[in-house]
Amino acid sequence: MASAERTYADPSALLKLYVHEPESAAMSAWRTRTKGALPVTHHGRLEIINGICLAAFRKAVSVAALTDALASFDEDVAEGRYAQTDVLWRATLRRASDISRTHTARLGCRSLDVLHVATAVELGLRDFVTFDRRQQQLARAVGLKSITPRK
Repeated sequence: MASAERTYADPSALLKLYVHEPESAAMSAWRTRTKGALPVTHHGRLEIINGICLAAFRKAVSVAALTDALASFDEDVAEGRYAQTDVLWRATLRRASDISRTHTARLGCRSLDVLHVATAVELGLRDFVTFDRRQQQLARAVGLKSITPRK
């Protein structure tokens, strides 16, 4: 079982806790089993909030569901389910560039996926939660344990 404090969860995986997507039940079950505060950067927090708002723009959720999802996320932050974590962005971006040079031509990774993996490495975390196949491969390639939640 992964320790929340040693786990980086990609914001797109965390978004599934607030906006219904096919993997939402699996992510919710994993989060229930994984006790403790998950580290989240300001960038990750932005991605979650923007993802919730983007779901409303795309009409995937109603205005009421948007309000509820944002309130639920804010409550999770306030109740300590997330630990606000800072990174040194210059070092993280440098690491992301190095990871990209080494792995993107082979794996076809997107820049934000590389940035999240680099962030996990810079934070010294060992586990990486994602549902994205390429990001899973990248996480493993840099020595992280890739976790894809199941029910």
